[in-house]
Amino acid sequence: MKIIPVQRGGNASSRLGVAVVTLLVALGVTASASDPSPSQMQKNSEQGKTHKWYEIGKASWYGRYFQGKKTANGEQYDMNGLTCAHRSLPLNSWVKVTNLRNRKSIFVRVNDRGPLPEDRIVDLSYGAAKAVGITGLGRVKLETLRPGDSEMMHQLMAQIRLPLMATQGL
Repeated sequence: MKIIPVQRGGNASSRLGVAVVTLLVALGVTASASDPSPSQMQKNSEQGKTHKWYEIGKASWYGRYFQGKKTANGEQYDMNGLTCAHRSLPLNSWVKVTNLRNRKSIFVRVNDRGPLPEDRIVDLSYGAAKAVGITGLGRVKLETLRPGDSEMMHQLMAQIRLPLMATQGL
């Protein structure tokens, strides 16, 4: 599985916001998903207590028509950002999205509600869909970022750090 770093420009305040969110994630101050149905849980047989939440289904994306409109968490939608809309995951939580066709993955932040079509599990921003190679509909796996999952935490921090360093000329 390959995590795709995405280069994003931006002003200092957006980079500061990303840095603050990264710090909160590193400290374990993230929201976790509510208990999913048994079909969406995978029990780790070695530990016997740990559950990993995941969801598999169709993903779509939304772009220019919604650009600048207010999202469910109150921010303006940025079609080039790494965000998504999900029906039930907590707003501002982080989700790993893996395109099951090409195995490309990226972390996105839940900032909106949706998707409207019932047969889809997530609406990705244009930037997130492009990063994982989805041009229309795609089959994806969603995994929530949970405190204590050091592998996912390192992947997320590497994804966020690369664009910040690129914009600072490092």
